[in-house]
Amino acid sequence: MSVEPREARSVPDLIGDVLRETTELFRTEGKLIRAEISDKITQVQIGGGSIAAGAICLLVALIVLAQALVIALAHVVGAGWSALIVGVAIALVGVALLAKGKKELETVSLTPDRTVEQLQKDGRLVKDQTR
Repeated sequence: MSVEPREARSVPDLIGDVLRETTELFRTEGKLIRAEISDKITQVQIGGGSIAAGAICLLVALIVLAQALVIALAHVVGAGWSALIVGVAIALVGVALLAKGKKELETVSLTPDRTVEQLQKDGRLVKDQTR
């Protein structure tokens, strides 16, 4: 069993290597965090565009249906009361939907979780290597 001789390196060379590798590591992590944030922003933009388009279509449909309901109720309770009843009902549904949407948006995290976790691991690795 033979042991291969190791190349003797000076402490300044080793420190220089650690600093270069650490710098490169943080550059790479910076690229990763930018890419991850960009992906999350793109997801939010696509979702927001779909929500806006859907909301416009539903708003037009709601206006037409509300008008039909007001006309139908006008035969039973009168035009003024039917408009009031339909308006209040639609307002209550709208408030409930806004509250639900607000709650769902509060849970969306734009924090780049994978990158933060990787940076913590890298920090521990660098700390362990410098001991």
